[in-house]
Amino acid sequence: MDTSESKKKEYQKSVKNLSPNSPIIKNCIWAFFSGGAICTFGQILNNYFKSLSFGEDNTALLVNIVLIGMSAVLTGFGLYSKMGKHCGAGTIVPITGFANSMVSPSIEFKTQGFILGLGAKMFTVAGPVIVYGITTSIIVGIAHYFLAG
Repeated sequence: MDTSESKKKEYQKSVKNLSPNSPIIKNCIWAFFSGGAICTFGQILNNYFKSLSFGEDNTALLVNIVLIGMSAVLTGFGLYSKMGKHCGAGTIVPITGFANSMVSPSIEFKTQGFILGLGAKMFTVAGPVIVYGITTSIIVGIAHYFLAG
């Protein structure tokens, strides 16, 4: 057997022995219920704003503003990351995770000032998501235009 291959197997074995076991079922349950709780809160906001007769478009806009604003504030106070440690993907999947991904780098680099710190670093995580999201939507839109004709 090749020595580099044996070293590779030995390394993988030691990594496996030293890595903590991940409670996958428990993590999935936490993610399901925490993500569900966020979405349920969003639905409660939706029903509330509809009861105030804001209309369908304005209601959707207000729900997004409240959810994004709340997650940005929770991130600013360091609470969203604590929720993320316990809830996992449940806090990442809804729109609140996107707000967290924009605010977190900004907070980390705030000592570098408003322009080079907050402004520039805000899009380090969210920038590629925005670029690829817009690009994908354009491609899908063009394909739909020509295929649905």
